[in-house]
Amino acid sequence: MKWKEASVDRGDNLDAASLYKSLDQPDRADHLWRYTPWKRVHPSGDLDEIPIAASPKLTLTNLDDSSALVGISVEEGVVGAEVLPESDEVTASFIRAAAKDSVYTLRVENNFVSNSPVVLDIDTGDSNCALHLTLDIGRNCEFELITQISGAAPWTGFLRTGRIGDGSILNDVVIGHTDTGILLRVDSITIGRDAQVKAGTVSSGSDRTKADLRYKMGETGGHLNVLGSILSAKEMHLDHHIEIHHDAPETFSRLDWHSACGGNSRTVGTGMLRVAKGARGADAGQLFHNLLLSDKAEADSIPELEVSEHDVVGCGHGTANGPVDEDQMFYLESRGFDTNQAKDALIAAFLNSTLVEMGSEALHNWLAEHLQDELEDLKS
Repeated sequence: MKWKEASVDRGDNLDAASLYKSLDQPDRADHLWRYTPWKRVHPSGDLDEIPIAASPKLTLTNLDDSSALVGISVEEGVVGAEVLPESDEVTASFIRAAAKDSVYTLRVENNFVSNSPVVLDIDTGDSNCALHLTLDIGRNCEFELITQISGAAPWTGFLRTGRIGDGSILNDVVIGHTDTGILLRVDSITIGRDAQVKAGTVSSGSDRTKADLRYKMGETGGHLNVLGSILSAKEMHLDHHIEIHHDAPETFSRLDWHSACGGNSRTVGTGMLRVAKGARGADAGQLFHNLLLSDKAEADSIPELEVSEHDVVGCGHGTANGPVDEDQMFYLESRGFDTNQAKDALIAAFLNSTLVEMGSEALHNWLAEHLQDELEDLKS
């Protein structure tokens, strides 16, 4: 199937459903779609169909429940929800259309500070589910946000748009923890002037995940660390595409992605760092690490760079694949670990190297406990 060539205006007058139906079918020559064709993450496989999707249940709390949340709230409706022009139109318009009755804003007032991580729980329920969430984060905020997606929906679409305000410090972790099914996730986020952001992804739940995460650094002084801890087993297929756009001078980014793959599973990580002409002093780097836990597991990583500015601090990329280290296994077994305990310890240590960078000690302890639970669940 091939959709008709788009001949309509893509402005505000075109609703999301009409925009989606006007677009060409995604091209598998694009790295975004090379390993996971659009048909495999569409809820029905009929590419003309936009499903009726239920709204999830949203709950906003403090991790330690120590105090009421003041200055941060989830509100129905969207303000400033534009999708970045650098984002993929097919996935963004499709989720917007599916989530037309499930549109919310996470609003954070200027100068909001929280000493305890804030938790946004998204319960998908047990039917097709879609959510469009805008991040409206004010200036000079400082907090940690855990967004946890759970439930038994056969298909979940999750679109985040918005902006991190000037001077804000945000540790932003999204956890994909659905029981089974398909998770289609899109981030289209702008980083404000002098903002410092850690964007973490922890993925281990769905049968199939397709994530397209894009960040625009269009103002001077932005600092972004994108971190991934991905655990796959059985027949899982977890595919994450990350793009970071350095459009302004003196911006910094690092992409560090760790995937542990067992069973017959497959993980995919594709990264693109783009440094635009005029982005003087940009500093960008990416590194993918894959730990193969079985002979049948697969891991693909493709790091890419596009640098149009010669006056940069540095731009680099790399990837590394390998099995569990037999010497480390022998050492742990000689210290009393059985084979399964030793293997679990090495998997946890491998994934913990990015978990520990995602935020505070309180956040890390919570994430490490979550990781141990996931390792136990995947063995059952």
